[in-house]
Amino acid sequence: MKKFSAPVLRTPGLLFLVAFLSTAVAVGAQDPIRVAIVAPSSIRDLSWSQSIHSSLKALQEDMGGESVLHIAYSEAMSSVSAASETLRGYAEDGFDVIIAHGTQYGTSIFDMAHEFPNTSFAWGTATDTGSDRGINNVYAYQAAAEEGGYVNGVLAALLTETNVIGAIGPIPAGDVRLYISGFTQGVKSTNPDAEVLVVYVGSFSDIAAGTTNGRTLLAAGADVLTGTSQVVVGAIEAVRSAGGYWFSTQSDQGDVWPGTVVSSQVYNWVPMLRDIIERFQKGQYGGIAYKLTLANEGLRIAFGTVDISSEMLMAAGQAVEDIIDGAVEISP
Repeated sequence: MKKFSAPVLRTPGLLFLVAFLSTAVAVGAQDPIRVAIVAPSSIRDLSWSQSIHSSLKALQEDMGGESVLHIAYSEAMSSVSAASETLRGYAEDGFDVIIAHGTQYGTSIFDMAHEFPNTSFAWGTATDTGSDRGINNVYAYQAAAEEGGYVNGVLAALLTETNVIGAIGPIPAGDVRLYISGFTQGVKSTNPDAEVLVVYVGSFSDIAAGTTNGRTLLAAGADVLTGTSQVVVGAIEAVRSAGGYWFSTQSDQGDVWPGTVVSSQVYNWVPMLRDIIERFQKGQYGGIAYKLTLANEGLRIAFGTVDISSEMLMAAGQAVEDIIDGAVEISP
């Protein structure tokens, strides 16, 4: 059977147009960077998991939308074994950057990092990138949560009328421990007579326990509460009902509880995420430990709608300045 070939058009202008359109199609068809998040709680938890998802969505918008940056996520992954399977699934599906948003997932990503050398993994809060074990495609990240905790503590010390302040956390580890330690030091530096009652509920997901312990702290005389992780939403409701005040960390909770949340330490992961993606595009897949601080604007203080005095605002501003300048040393 005779084979026929399409005729070649020799018109110079037309050849130029065809070449231009071919190049444009190739550029337009470039695959987006694919990023996956595995998070221990809901991406709408007003806390830890929401902070990373919101930052990634903000970066997506800034980069030009889904055609440039594709986001997938798996939330409420409290089971480490199930999370490990999910992480592996994303790697096998060819995702470029995989974020294991919890220290409990560290073993899982180190176990599979060698199998997927062209995939960037990131986990936090942590400092270990695995470089001492020959791993070069893992990033670690953490937040200097004690810094914003200190600022919140200064404000709480000026706001309390009973000199009893309560703090709620899941377990004394990671940024939870750092935040509550910094908060306590901020209180004591401003009001040595104030007492900070600290309760750990033993879980990252037991909201009912957070509610119960919040009420217990209020019954003990606390008129100001703070706390960290997704367990605190019930405690915020409790202090709101009692007419007290709340100080937040990780995400801005002021919009949800106006008139109750005085200030929030907000985690801004955007610069870190941008850097990870840009490095991936250049062929670098890991090896850096990131840290959010007030100085690098990875941490910021957001004020709610509570009417506070100019003295308190000045005290907060001074605390931020002193931390950045190194005039205040916060023990972790």
